[in-house]
Amino acid sequence: MAVWIQAQQLQGDALHQMQSLYGQHFPIEVRHYLSQWIEGQLWDAIDLENPQEEFKAKRLLDSLIQELQNKAEHQVGEDGFLLKIKLGHYASQLKSTYDRCPLELVRCIKHILYTEQRLVREATNSSSPVGGMMDSMSQKYQQINQAFEELRLLTQDTENDLRKLQHNQEYFIIQYQESLRIQAQLTSLATLPPADRQLREPALLSKRATVEAWLTREANTLQKYRLDLAEKHQKTLQLLRKQQTIILDDELIQWKRRQQLAGNGGPPEGGLDILQSWCEKLAETIWQNRQQIRRAEHLRQQLPIPGPIEELLNELNSTITDIISALVTSTFIIEKQPPQVLKTQTKFAATVRLLVGGKLNVHMNPPQVKATIISEQQAKALLKNENTRNDSSGEILNNNCVMEYHQTTGTLSAHFRNMSLKRIKRSDRRGAESVTEEKFTILFESQFSVGGNELVFQVKTLSLPVVVIVHGSQDNNATATVLWDNAFAEPGRVPFLVPDKVLWPQLCDAINMKYKAEVQSNRGLSEENLVFLAQKAFSSSSNNPDDYRNMTMTWSQFNRESLPGRNFTFWQWFDGVMELTKKHLKPHWNDGAILGFVNKQQAQDMLMSKPNGTFLLRFSDSEIGGITIAWVAENPNKAGERMVWNLMPYTTKDFSIRSLADRISDLNHLLFLYPDRPKDEVFSKYYTPPLSKAVDGYVKPQIKQVVPEFTTANPDPASGNPTYMDHGASPAPVNHPHTYGIYPPMSDSMLDADGEFDLDDTMDVARHVEELLRRPVESQWGGQQS
Repeated sequence: MAVWIQAQQLQGDALHQMQSLYGQHFPIEVRHYLSQWIEGQLWDAIDLENPQEEFKAKRLLDSLIQELQNKAEHQVGEDGFLLKIKLGHYASQLKSTYDRCPLELVRCIKHILYTEQRLVREATNSSSPVGGMMDSMSQKYQQINQAFEELRLLTQDTENDLRKLQHNQEYFIIQYQESLRIQAQLTSLATLPPADRQLREPALLSKRATVEAWLTREANTLQKYRLDLAEKHQKTLQLLRKQQTIILDDELIQWKRRQQLAGNGGPPEGGLDILQSWCEKLAETIWQNRQQIRRAEHLRQQLPIPGPIEELLNELNSTITDIISALVTSTFIIEKQPPQVLKTQTKFAATVRLLVGGKLNVHMNPPQVKATIISEQQAKALLKNENTRNDSSGEILNNNCVMEYHQTTGTLSAHFRNMSLKRIKRSDRRGAESVTEEKFTILFESQFSVGGNELVFQVKTLSLPVVVIVHGSQDNNATATVLWDNAFAEPGRVPFLVPDKVLWPQLCDAINMKYKAEVQSNRGLSEENLVFLAQKAFSSSSNNPDDYRNMTMTWSQFNRESLPGRNFTFWQWFDGVMELTKKHLKPHWNDGAILGFVNKQQAQDMLMSKPNGTFLLRFSDSEIGGITIAWVAENPNKAGERMVWNLMPYTTKDFSIRSLADRISDLNHLLFLYPDRPKDEVFSKYYTPPLSKAVDGYVKPQIKQVVPEFTTANPDPASGNPTYMDHGASPAPVNHPHTYGIYPPMSDSMLDADGEFDLDDTMDVARHVEELLRRPVESQWGGQQS
């Protein structure tokens, strides 16, 4: 069902929120009459932070205006005449508003559609027939909204009491002035003759006594009103603190945690719109109560009455200032984090946002935000309020930005688009720590005032930890540091402490999340895959997942110490697998064609029960970012004996020459993908189409792969004289485990000493063949005949 149809069925507060989205910046009538067109456009395809996208936004604006004009032209009848004028007016209004800033129109409509969808979703959840049971999120939102309603009623109650107090105090002052006038009259009686004085004095004395009695009684009443009002404000501030704690210490911290996990490939942290709406309600309520307390203080100064009220008002003032300070400083946040692996001399971006900026009118004097890179030690000192002024650990270019207010969304933010880390100053490292384990952070700071300079705030916020590299070769180790920190950091920690060891299941969750995100696949790591990784990590042979549940893995085991018998760490091997899969194997992994996490012995056990020609794909144990083909076939040296062969691992370098699917297609001895799927059924959709026939007397060469021991057919000269690339296989005969890992000698010059392709030599051969074949066919054969 269209969103607009559902949005029109909203009720109560949700309907009010939906209606408040519209105004002169985007009339609700435009949304109504163009609902189908609006919901059919690809608003999300436009990157608001990229100025080059402005032409797309301009096209959408022009289309919107054209749609409005078309709609206006088709209106008929008396009612249609008025609507025609109105829609035409809206077309002109939108053109004049957004013609110079079409991206703002996109921002506005995206905000409207997102909010409508959220309101509809929340309304659907709350009224769904699942027994009226809301999920925990909806219940929490309901509790927060109920608390806001209670705060609204309390604030309205104290406002009414304050007006009553003001009215009573004004009347008291009038009566006090009356008592002064009576006293003046009594004083003037002294100048009158005794007879006149005796005649008038009793009435004045009686009147003075009555007024003074009333003043005494009313003074006590005013004092009670003031104390009652102060107690109500105390109750309001207590509830405000509780509500603010829930929003800032629970909801905002959870959002930041989701943002951190998103850095490891977790789900998106979600929009800030609902958090901002809560923070704005807090700001509005706090400000109203602050103004009330100040008015109560002004009334006390107008009419001082002895009692504890002065101390109470001072305490309320102090409390409300603390509350608003906590709100403002906590809602200065990083909406878009800088990259956590940061390469020097490389452009990067970040966005900071003040969630209460619009409500407090901070944008009336737009504050400037400054970005600085600081070390872990400097971050610790900063949080201890130690003097760190002018301390930094490097130089960032383009590190100043003014906060901009976006009227349509009500957001105040600063978009750093072109920052670059020019240089970095490293500290002395501890023990075995490498440069890729050293953590920095980007400090964003600003200063602004609210309430006509009544309150001045200095705000600061730290980015997630950043690892600075100077060369791409450091990327995988830096990523390991970031992954560990994002996965296992505790909220509110001292910068940037993380546990040195974690339970294996916790690490499994982290690497599975990362793997799915990097490979962009819904197929994550299975329990069998994780057992394989545990065997590798702990040098274990157990196949029982329960044996690893209580085991811990240290940071050193993860990415400091090499695996036994290897020159790389556990993470470096795993990262190599991710990179290879992401770049070359993603469709095959998604299809389930790659078992991947299987060792040599397991592959042999699995294949020996299958017919000859059955093969599987597994990641190389001995090489970073390698994958090999294992298959079962006859032993050419011993009749009747079968063995498992392992092809020398392919790497990214190999797949840049010829894809995995094409290589499998080339090898005719590979028949069935384990357990029993015909290979063409699995891989044929990824084969490169055959080359076209010769044109103008020229034929095209092609590169194909053969394994010499398993070449089943000679190439056909008429097919274009393909150049074959031999690839070594290692046999794994049954009952001869000692032959594992032994590769037959290679005579092919295209293989290096380690049995790997030399890309340059391979391409030289290809170019040589191509050059030969480029000559006209007639002249080649004609020359030979003569």
